[in-house]
Amino acid sequence: MFVKVCGLSTPDSVREAVESGADAVGFVLTASPRVVTPNQVSALLADVPDRVSPIGVFRHEPVADAVAIARAAGLEWIQLHGSRSREDVATVHDAGMKLIRAVTMGSPREEFEDWGEDLLLIDAAVPGSGEDWDYASMADVLELQGRHWLLAGGLNPDNVANASVMAHAWGVDVSSGVEASRGVKDLAKIRAFVHAAKSRATA
Repeated sequence: MFVKVCGLSTPDSVREAVESGADAVGFVLTASPRVVTPNQVSALLADVPDRVSPIGVFRHEPVADAVAIARAAGLEWIQLHGSRSREDVATVHDAGMKLIRAVTMGSPREEFEDWGEDLLLIDAAVPGSGEDWDYASMADVLELQGRHWLLAGGLNPDNVANASVMAHAWGVDVSSGVEASRGVKDLAKIRAFVHAAKSRATA
């Protein structure tokens, strides 16, 4: 099970995610309670080993701006939310970067198709709400079968194992589900989430 812990902003939270076994760590470089600057990301990367993928998260920024900001932060992965196009995917790859393209449950069917992104992320219909949703509904999305994709939205240490199985997800992504308060990560919850996801995958 591939596990991404997102919205990290402190050395302690990055180290906890890495030491717990996360495969990727996300840094929010767009307006958010979890926002960090490119300089902060550059410093936090000191605690990220080569086996873990650091990812810059963007929402409505033009793709060219996202690429420039990610480069300034020292990142090779970009996660794009918002209304995107196949041309945006090509632009990221032409820049020599890898892409996670995020869509929300309830988006038009064509957005679930393979546009050439490295990973697709499926979020709740209302991203950031922290509420769980009908994860089992993802198992019937034909466009996802046989592909690498991440389940997100409303996940926490208590439900990640069952949710990922119900959805037939290849990986999971969490942010608010491992927080003590909005934008503040709880180290124990990070550890519990990663262990729950990984343990269920090998059970």
